[in-house]
Amino acid sequence: MERKIIKTADGSVTIHLPEWDEHYHSKHGAVQEALHVFIKMGLLHFIKKTSKSQVSVLEIGFGTGLNAFLTFLESQKLQLEIKYTGVEAYPISTEEISALNYAEKLSVENLSWVLQKMHDCPWEVQNEISENFKLEKLQKKFDEISARDGFDIIYFDAFGARVQPELWTEEIFEIMYAALKAEGVLVTYSAKGSVRRALQKVGFVVERLPGPPGKREMLRATKI
Repeated sequence: MERKIIKTADGSVTIHLPEWDEHYHSKHGAVQEALHVFIKMGLLHFIKKTSKSQVSVLEIGFGTGLNAFLTFLESQKLQLEIKYTGVEAYPISTEEISALNYAEKLSVENLSWVLQKMHDCPWEVQNEISENFKLEKLQKKFDEISARDGFDIIYFDAFGARVQPELWTEEIFEIMYAALKAEGVLVTYSAKGSVRRALQKVGFVVERLPGPPGKREMLRATKI
């Protein structure tokens, strides 16, 4: 499927799939969306709630590595020990990686090597990105995840239900529920009623939260 690099409203880039008219991140701002949905409402919420300094994160849709990069930056700022697992069935190309401008837009050009290392490091093994940030990338489909009680946070960043409804079902969310530890949280940019109901059906307690720029709401689900 054809993929095009485009610039979003905050100046950061994302990937557009013309055939589906689908974007890897919000066209209203890739960095803004990721910071709001996954860092503020996910990671920082969990840290504030639990006071944990060691956190395990599962990302559904590793994609451009933006969410992993932002989580790395927070780990350095807050002195967190992060074990990060990114699942991606279709990794992006070397050419696409070279077009990513996240370090520049975040004014951390001196750390551009981190995002490059995240993409260059081998799949299916744990890699040490820094002393307190370990990354494992798994090339598989989301329904092949078999983790049990292994993660504190899930960044659910799959393509939207409009184009891939099979990724937003009770069956998928049962896998997510099983993968989380008790009191773990799942955050997603989606606010669809069908998604909220599917999350509730498998046992999550679900909150509607203010969304990122260009989106009214998002969802956070907690495993009780």
